[in-house]
Amino acid sequence: MKPDRCILVLGGAGLVGAQIVRAIAREMEPARIIVASLYRGEVREFLHDARREFCNVEFIGAWGDVFVRDEFKEENRRRLLQTRARRNALYQDLFGPIDDAYDRSGLAQLIRQYKPDVIVDCINTATAISYQDIDSLGKQTHDLLEQLNQIVDHQDLAGLEALGRDLEQNVSSLLISQSLPQLIRHVQVIHRAMGECGTRLYLKVGTTGTGGMGLNIPYTHSEDRPSFKLMSKTAVGFAQTGLLFLMARTPGGPLVKELKPGAMIGYRRVDYKTVKLRGRPLFRYQSQEQPIGDRLLLRGDETTYERLDKLQMAGVDTGENGFFARGEFETITHPDQMEFITPEEIAQQAVLEIKGSNTGYDVIAGIDSSILNPSFRAGVLRQTALDKLARIEEETGSHSVALGQLGPPQLSKLLYEAHLLKLTYGTLEATLATPPDEIARTLYDYIRRDENLRTTITSIGLPILTPGGDCLLRGPRINIPESIYREVEADDARLNAWAAKGWVDLRPVNFRLWHDRFERMLRTKHMLHTRGTSSVTMKTYLPERIEIGAVVAWIFINEDGGYRIK
Repeated sequence: MKPDRCILVLGGAGLVGAQIVRAIAREMEPARIIVASLYRGEVREFLHDARREFCNVEFIGAWGDVFVRDEFKEENRRRLLQTRARRNALYQDLFGPIDDAYDRSGLAQLIRQYKPDVIVDCINTATAISYQDIDSLGKQTHDLLEQLNQIVDHQDLAGLEALGRDLEQNVSSLLISQSLPQLIRHVQVIHRAMGECGTRLYLKVGTTGTGGMGLNIPYTHSEDRPSFKLMSKTAVGFAQTGLLFLMARTPGGPLVKELKPGAMIGYRRVDYKTVKLRGRPLFRYQSQEQPIGDRLLLRGDETTYERLDKLQMAGVDTGENGFFARGEFETITHPDQMEFITPEEIAQQAVLEIKGSNTGYDVIAGIDSSILNPSFRAGVLRQTALDKLARIEEETGSHSVALGQLGPPQLSKLLYEAHLLKLTYGTLEATLATPPDEIARTLYDYIRRDENLRTTITSIGLPILTPGGDCLLRGPRINIPESIYREVEADDARLNAWAAKGWVDLRPVNFRLWHDRFERMLRTKHMLHTRGTSSVTMKTYLPERIEIGAVVAWIFINEDGGYRIK
């Protein structure tokens, strides 16, 4: 294995990331380390020290929000949500076509620029995504909807315009602040970029969300215990682990590992300093005595209070977890509370995993080893079920092919096309001996005669495109194209795309494609009796006749790259 020359550390100027950068530079000595973090200042401050400490490594700094498009990466998210145009842009990046979002992504551009051999992701993704105050946004939106109902009931058109603006902003902000769509799109982008650039390893430093504690955790963000925000963080943290598990089982991608500390991570330094909230200093104000009435003002006007000075205190800097006073730090690290683990210990395990050592702390490997895999017994019973289904089909004169409830839509299309070829020709050789034009006419005549088969296909949302390509046999609904609208525009390019994705296509051009498939399947049979067990691979088609499930599985494996590797 060639040495890793370029390593990208996301969140590299943070508490854990900084120690991982140091450990990599010290123990692996790569040619280049890219340190990427949210803020320019923290990257420059860290690199100033790192360059002096490790003169033989080239350090490159990058900064900005990796969860948004490149042009927004240095913008504050709250400001992004304040304008309609930018909210629409965020919506398109989240729910629009993945190709467009990928091209605009700041993270994708960073990876494509440097083509790292290894990516160590120390960003607390769960915090970044889940702490977007969706709880408050949801409540505010609900209140606005209640106001809208009152305005409609009273036909107050004057109040409708002002409310409409607030409601539009809240609803659009709520849509683009949902945690799971952001997480899914983030994983799609980073996986695609790593595959494109040939990244060898992706190592995630994840989170439990509660520092290893359970639902009884006393450290929370509201009166609820645990708070909605904290539960969201845990949910997103483990949702990401699930997506990384899928990434690890995807061929053509990097090795995927995750370290998940189960304690508070700390600490960077002990200091006496000004306390800050979201980067801004807090102040001490002179207290005021106020009588308790029937209304309680939660956030008063700061200008009506006498400002004394900046709030300063001795405390422990724990990085992203915050600045804790002595009492807080003493409590949270007490035995049987959250306790804590040092960033240097995490960095040590990270470097071992990068080098290929089995530390026993890789969460993805732990899940992988605990999964119940396919069994021999199930394989035996599979054939029993298939045999019984075939007998029932013969007894009832029916066709058990597809219902359209197992995605993708292409599955039903391919199964019914293979079924028609099986009913008409039986074998791959007989199909190949027939010209595509003749196959198209023959299958069209067959489907017109067999009312039960034809109406079953069209009733499940699968239209049948006639050989001339100018007419559809269809039922009341069509599954492809997928749309929320009742009607969509149609042209030749769209029709061809829809036919390939989810229509039974009886045009000759489609059967030329089937000819090509069957030729490739038959070529694999020549080696069966000469190479022993090594002749049976994913490219091999074993049955003598057209078995529709085996045919479509072969297509998924060899044309779509859809197969399991474990």
